[in-house]
Amino acid sequence: MLPYLARRLLLAVPLILGIIAFNFFLLQLAPGDLADVLASEQGGAAADAGYVAELRKAFGLDLPVLAQLGVYLKNVLTLDFGFSHRYGVPVATLITERLGGTLLLALTSLVLAVAIGTALGLLASRRPGGIVDSLVSVLSTVAYSAPLFWVGLMLVVLFGVHLQWLPTGGFQEVTQVPLRGLVLWGDRLRHLVLPATTLALFFVAIYARMTRASMIEAMSQDYIRTARAKGLSEGRIALRHGFRNALLPLVTMVGLQAGSLLGGSVVVETVFAWPGMGRLAFEAVSNRDLNLLLSIMLLSSFVVVAVNLTVDLLYAWLDPRIAVSA
Repeated sequence: MLPYLARRLLLAVPLILGIIAFNFFLLQLAPGDLADVLASEQGGAAADAGYVAELRKAFGLDLPVLAQLGVYLKNVLTLDFGFSHRYGVPVATLITERLGGTLLLALTSLVLAVAIGTALGLLASRRPGGIVDSLVSVLSTVAYSAPLFWVGLMLVVLFGVHLQWLPTGGFQEVTQVPLRGLVLWGDRLRHLVLPATTLALFFVAIYARMTRASMIEAMSQDYIRTARAKGLSEGRIALRHGFRNALLPLVTMVGLQAGSLLGGSVVVETVFAWPGMGRLAFEAVSNRDLNLLLSIMLLSSFVVVAVNLTVDLLYAWLDPRIAVSA
């Protein structure tokens, strides 16, 4: 196991470096830069060519592209992620401030999606073609096809505007007296319901359909008939023998969802004004804040690599027939 883990970690190094270079050149293709944005905001005489050139020199944007990449790689290797000239603070500070909000939103939506989607899939697989199966199929199709931003806006209109049950945005209520203890966490939970539900809904549909298909296939295998011949109850057969063998596709899906959560959170955090990494990435794109955007993409790459490695190790734990070797 350890040689396999060491080999995968070594392979991740060139992969991460390749992702950094790809992201850097990709962002270079975008029109304009931070100097253009700052000069256009000030307008008038400040927006002349001389002022823009001075800004580019101050930010290091006047260097050749390869030289800029070399400086960035050198800084990353020393864990220096640069300075956000837009916000006037180090990039690491900005990311640290927003990371907690995104982790809370992403983990909550992941747990919701896995729990609800798996439960619906198990119910649907009990009687394929029945009423419950048909109802889950229709709901899954609607949830899968609905765009995230539309779902978020509809939830805001229904639960925030008409019913006024839940807040429509933000991380917590702004009050004259600071909230503390259980009152604070209760308020944050109310703010979390709508964005977490929006982010989870798409994956609930996928987990439900995948669990249904995997369970139907697993329950038709010879070992299930053997278990029935031994006189085991249907519930024990389904959960202990069928569901365990249907877990591998679900674990794969969890890995894919974890990798795509940041992409989905860009939309959800923008709709709900949630102070997280996704909204910060959107602001970095709008402001052409290259250092900040590159660091967010680099962090996302680390998350994807780490999750994929964890999924590979989980395969071997769930199914001993799958061996990991160097």
